Amino acid sequence: MNPTQGGGKGIVGTGVACFGELLLRLNAPGRELLLQSPRLDVYVGGAEANVAASLAHFGHSASVVSVVPDTSLGAACIAELRRHGVQTRHIRVAPGRIGLYFMAYGAGHRPSEIIYDRADSAFALHVGDAIDWETSLAGAAWLHVSGITAALGPRCAEAVLDAVRTARSLGVRVSFDSNVRAKLWEVWKGDPGRVLREVAEQSDLLFADERALSLMLARSPAEGDPSERFQRLSEEALATFSFLQRVATIQRVEHSVDRHELSAAMMSRDGLSVSRSYPLEHIVDRIGSGDAFAAGVLHGCLTGMDDAATLEFALAAACLKHTIPGDVNRVSVAHVQELLAGRGFAVRR
Repeated sequence: MNPTQGGGKGIVGTGVACFGELLLRLNAPGRELLLQSPRLDVYVGGAEANVAASLAHFGHSASVVSVVPDTSLGAACIAELRRHGVQTRHIRVAPGRIGLYFMAYGAGHRPSEIIYDRADSAFALHVGDAIDWETSLAGAAWLHVSGITAALGPRCAEAVLDAVRTARSLGVRVSFDSNVRAKLWEVWKGDPGRVLREVAEQSDLLFADERALSLMLARSPAEGDPSERFQRLSEEALATFSFLQRVATIQRVEHSVDRHELSAAMMSRDGLSVSRSYPLEHIVDRIGSGDAFAAGVLHGCLTGMDDAATLEFALAAACLKHTIPGDVNRVSVAHVQELLAGRGFAVRR
């Protein structure tokens, strides 16, 4: 994978800028239901921040572009990113509240539950007038954005489009995780197909499964094998979006909340790559695994791996995230390489 491949005026840096809202996750402890006992565990997260933190753990220069409230909660979110080695100088403060989401882990045949509480956050209210994109993208080779941000309302959707169009004009490549969240789009009756398609039109790298691709390409969801549908629709996406070089996805089979099988696929203009499959048992926390995968693919792009090696690295990173509580994948390149090498489970001494 050529680390300099892309469109625009030429690469202007080596880092990755990640644009999105910082959140607090309030988690019921253990496998309890929400407020089953009067305690919640708190984690800092957000899809794009998770990618930035994972990239920083991989040794890359990563920054977050965002808006947080001018409160102790906003300051705590910034401090947590700094603790992971993420650059925070492009995070602005503004009046308002922090976005929240509440989660109860599932168990057995009971699925996990997430409740969003993000309306009128400082990010949602002020993102459109708080960011100077040319300054925020200085030194970046990539901009990473998510469909979650676009789903927060018309102001946020326009901010994402402004970000990717500016990146394109500056020669900064665009990584886009479609991350379709129907609950968020429904709040303001947004049109996810149109908005996500417009972002994809500016993207070099797209993370999307067959359902998201159907939405962006205005195709009716079809029955049949998901892997075959992904291959067909990703080929169509590459033919449709002129800047697009790769489409990647995790493929997950869920036997129960605690037992999954994970594999991945990536379609590029050179053809399809398919990963090995990993059985996952006794999952600790799956939240952020897609972001860990995205960071792994970006790591491959930044270090010049070929498509097959990139896909294997990214999937191994995603598998390791399932073992770590919280939103962030706190593993190094060495940890991922140990899994890829099959070095077993003996205690590291």
